[in-house]
Amino acid sequence: MEGFFQFINDNIEMIYIVVLMIFVGIELISHVPAVLHTPLMSGANAIHGVVIIGAILAMLRMDPHNYTGLAIGFLAVVLGTLNVVGGFVVTDRMLEMFKTQK
Repeated sequence: MEGFFQFINDNIEMIYIVVLMIFVGIELISHVPAVLHTPLMSGANAIHGVVIIGAILAMLRMDPHNYTGLAIGFLAVVLGTLNVVGGFVVTDRMLEMFKTQK
């Protein structure tokens, strides 16, 4: 427990920045018009490809006997992939609305 408090004490500035980013993000997203919300979210979901690549690279450098780290990396790859696919599905559905009927 002492190590946890030491970590917080050493990284208090980073924690403040993350909390500030959360509030700024919520404020920014709440002021996005409804017309732009779908393309913004589909683009943000597609950016999760970076998360997939990062998780794969982290898993490649991890000790093969570190099952907890490998499980968390695998979970990051699976959830990142679901988010990327969801972003493309939402984008495809949005673009279908603008196609002309035959």
